Amino acid sequence: MTQTQPSQETSALPENSPPQPRSAPESAVPASPGPSTGRLVGVDLARALAVFGMYVVHIGPPLSATTGVASWIRYLSDGHSSVLFATLAGFSLMLIAGRREPKTGLAGRRARARIAIRAVVLLALGTAMAVEYGGVVILGFYGVYFFLALPLVRLSARTLAITAAAFALVAPQLAFVLSSLLTPSVQQSINAYDPLRRLSEVGVLDLLFTGFYPALTWMAFVIAGMALGRLDLSSGTVQKRLAALGAALTVTAYGMSLLLAGKGALRSLAEDGPSSGGSGSMPLGSASMPPDGGSFPDMSASFLLKAGPHSGTTFDIVGSVGIAILVIVGATVAMDRLPRLRRLAKPVIAVGTMSLTAYVGHCLAQSALSLPTGTGTQQSWLPLLVFVLGAILFASIWSRFFRRGPLEHLLNAATKPVKHIR
Repeated sequence: MTQTQPSQETSALPENSPPQPRSAPESAVPASPGPSTGRLVGVDLARALAVFGMYVVHIGPPLSATTGVASWIRYLSDGHSSVLFATLAGFSLMLIAGRREPKTGLAGRRARARIAIRAVVLLALGTAMAVEYGGVVILGFYGVYFFLALPLVRLSARTLAITAAAFALVAPQLAFVLSSLLTPSVQQSINAYDPLRRLSEVGVLDLLFTGFYPALTWMAFVIAGMALGRLDLSSGTVQKRLAALGAALTVTAYGMSLLLAGKGALRSLAEDGPSSGGSGSMPLGSASMPPDGGSFPDMSASFLLKAGPHSGTTFDIVGSVGIAILVIVGATVAMDRLPRLRRLAKPVIAVGTMSLTAYVGHCLAQSALSLPTGTGTQQSWLPLLVFVLGAILFASIWSRFFRRGPLEHLLNAATKPVKHIR
């Protein structure tokens, strides 16, 4: 969740309206031994861009209050920044489990234990933040993603890519079917026995199926990131093929959605209402806030043809993965081939090496300052600029003296007991 260091271990504001989910950075990037490479620095840069995208959604003006370039920045940040984090989370799992080849034997057991410990910590942290600030915090969902990814960490890039594609094609349709089975009364019966649900707004049912970032559909992003982690991103051939793939996925998904669903196909969830995978809560910064029913809302099958951010449809998943691939490959190529830009970007890259700290820090600052969170009351871009510059300044200074960010250090310390595994 460094400039000249390897990629490191990293990786809320309640409103008067319903509790709101919070996108968060990928939160468990492990320290990578050996010298830094353009490949890993590019990943750190991509992570920093995801952090700033999350700031745009949480702190910047809503889409309805923006025009021109600003509206595109706002639109691309909405949903896509959290998808980028989820994809990078999958990439980070491969840094733990073995990049090109999976770790086996004792090293493999310890790697899986590290992932499991991170999952527990993230689930606990996400729940604690939801209790403290209200609403939905994506960190808890990351914990579930990590648990579910454990059986997949030894798969090849090809098998992982096929698995991600299967999730993208099948999961949204399965979610639609579940929407008719998981009626409010059924969900209430299940939630009544769920201790997590009693503690916060998010229970086991939400984490897996009905939440704003349900594992059922969001695992496609994590698994896609795992597949990327198994590839040699420093290879020019791989970079070209991934760039072509990312562009093809993006154009095909959004183009087909526009063709089939019409001009409203790319509207964000804030404008169009929650999807089959949504809880009824909206992300910070949404232009409108539908009631938080904590369940699948009623919708017609035609909604599955749309591709708006957070819609959870096949077109949304495929297009968002395409954008995530383009960002990761673009950042990698830029850091590999433009050494001057890499030097200039060092302060920004530093944010990417401590994205968990940057995320939790912005939540605390928002709460302390009682800032509006990208709703209709927020019209100025100044708070966003202050948060971005503050994160860059803090990360730049901290990284001069410490290898990991404050929370990244604690997360790494939590995994120390795995050395006793035999």
